[in-house]
Amino acid sequence: MVGIEGRYVLIKTVRGKNDDISFLVDPSMDLALQELAKRIFPLCKSFLLIDQFVESRSQFQNGLVNHAFSAALRALLLDYQAMVAQLEHQFRLGRLSLQGLWFYCQPMMRSMQALSTLIQKASVSNICGSAVLNLLQSQAKAMAGDNAVRLMLEKMTQCASSAYMSILERWVYEGVIDDPYGEFFIAEDKSLQKESLTQDYEAKYWRQRYSLKDGIPSFLANIAGTILTTGKYLNVMRECGHNVQVPPSENSKLMSFGSNHHYLECIKAAYNFASSELLNLIKEKYDLTGRLKSIKHYLLLDQGDFLVHFMDIARDELAKKPDEVSVEKLQSLLDLALRTTAAAADPFHEGLTCVVEKSSLLRRLGTFNDLEASQRSSSDNDLEETVSITGLETFALSYKVHWPLSIVLSRKALTKYQLIFRFLFHCKHVDRQLCGAWQVHQGVRALNTRGTAISRSSLLCRSMLKFINSLLHYLTFEVVEPNWHVMYNRLQSANSIDEVIQHHDFFLDKCLRECLLLLPELLKKVERLKSMCLQYSAATQWLISSSCIDLGKSEEPIDSVGLNKAKRKSGQVLKSTTRNVAVTDSVLKFEKEFNTELQSLGSILNNNSQAEPYLAHLAQWILGVKNEQNGL
Repeated sequence: MVGIEGRYVLIKTVRGKNDDISFLVDPSMDLALQELAKRIFPLCKSFLLIDQFVESRSQFQNGLVNHAFSAALRALLLDYQAMVAQLEHQFRLGRLSLQGLWFYCQPMMRSMQALSTLIQKASVSNICGSAVLNLLQSQAKAMAGDNAVRLMLEKMTQCASSAYMSILERWVYEGVIDDPYGEFFIAEDKSLQKESLTQDYEAKYWRQRYSLKDGIPSFLANIAGTILTTGKYLNVMRECGHNVQVPPSENSKLMSFGSNHHYLECIKAAYNFASSELLNLIKEKYDLTGRLKSIKHYLLLDQGDFLVHFMDIARDELAKKPDEVSVEKLQSLLDLALRTTAAAADPFHEGLTCVVEKSSLLRRLGTFNDLEASQRSSSDNDLEETVSITGLETFALSYKVHWPLSIVLSRKALTKYQLIFRFLFHCKHVDRQLCGAWQVHQGVRALNTRGTAISRSSLLCRSMLKFINSLLHYLTFEVVEPNWHVMYNRLQSANSIDEVIQHHDFFLDKCLRECLLLLPELLKKVERLKSMCLQYSAATQWLISSSCIDLGKSEEPIDSVGLNKAKRKSGQVLKSTTRNVAVTDSVLKFEKEFNTELQSLGSILNNNSQAEPYLAHLAQWILGVKNEQNGL
């Protein structure tokens, strides 16, 4: 019964993948005695199998759960051996028969057989960690009809899980993985450092530094995500030098689990504490709200005085090709603009930096994840081939973000901010150029230009200004501002940093889409219209000077487009007329192309407004420009 051969019973062990143990009885024995002995052999076999399992699983490399399970089995074997010793004593006193031995073995028989079945399954799969706990639980449920065996298996599960629960306790109470054998269901990738958040577009640190592995214990499966998040939050605070630990209490120990689900309540309490502590730390000590407002001032052009000043003093530098632009000079000009405007009152303005990209906005969007497939399929962009880009098309602002704010303001989030900034900044540039053209037109109002190309050009300039102003109004007052206020209110009621990240990313993605940056077809139309506005404003000085070549030199009152001068100097009439015809043709060409593109954009907006309702607002503004021009 304890693995020692006797005079009449021999033990035969077949070694292999599945060790098989059999008992050989002396054939000269009485058949009735042989049958009685064979009834007890399953118990003997179970003892030997369990004893072998305990010896093999107590080794160093098998993990803490197997160690704890083996210790529980060893305690059970001690009880079994004590029973055998008592039976031996009764036998020596002559009080034990073979039938009596069979009777006294009955209470241990079922338990030992259930355990031997369990360890055979464990040995075949060579499992460890949570797999052992899952096997114990499933076997306990399978023995629901035998209360004694079920209670014994549940006790074994409790003992085996004690080591696992101690690992879990350190994770949810301190944010530390103390797992020397790799049994815990949370994996740590130490190659990912928090500094990578400012460079890694995918923000792998936050998503992959700690991750769930396969083989989660069944009793923790429904709360595994909460456990992962709790430790992550505590770890972030520790990385900030803010040593925090969940306050201990008498009932906070996670040394065991049971039907009362007390351990689940402890885990939820730890999560609530870690979540609120980290959120308060980032909101109060690191002033997340203040940082977001600062970024809104600059990258979403909420504060306009510094931008106007910067565009004035950096105009010449931004007019150069991207390769020729000096980022250092732009940075010094930006610092000057920040110090001499209302932005100087912003305590976070020093985090603002200049960036000059190498490609246009359309091509940059081609590398953006959400547009990668669609942009590559239409890489033959006529707009980029015909217009040489300058610093005005590639300039962007960036923002220095440090840990732990980089969890929210990751590289991906800043890239989205930059895409929106570049679009808004270029629209502002187009608006300034058209305003300059409008001022040139106003400069010749004293002259009677009725019926000339200048009056026609003035109407076209007004239409272009109305278009770009309508676009800017839509982008700022109908996209950025309302979405910002929705996000801001949601952030105030957020309960965790993950909710903050979710609301912030939702705000950026919605702004990108409603700003047309995720709609390539519409964006190309808008870029084409902006390009036409820039070409027109650049040609305005030439157009007006060509139309008024001699008007500016006249000292006599002018009736109409230099007619008095033309009458007295017949040699210049033909020249002036030729130029005016060419000028008129140029204006008409601009007007026709602009109206065609504007009408095409309006129709696309109307067609897509059912799927994208926000496009209806932009369509109303665009169609308003077209209708106003037609009325004029």
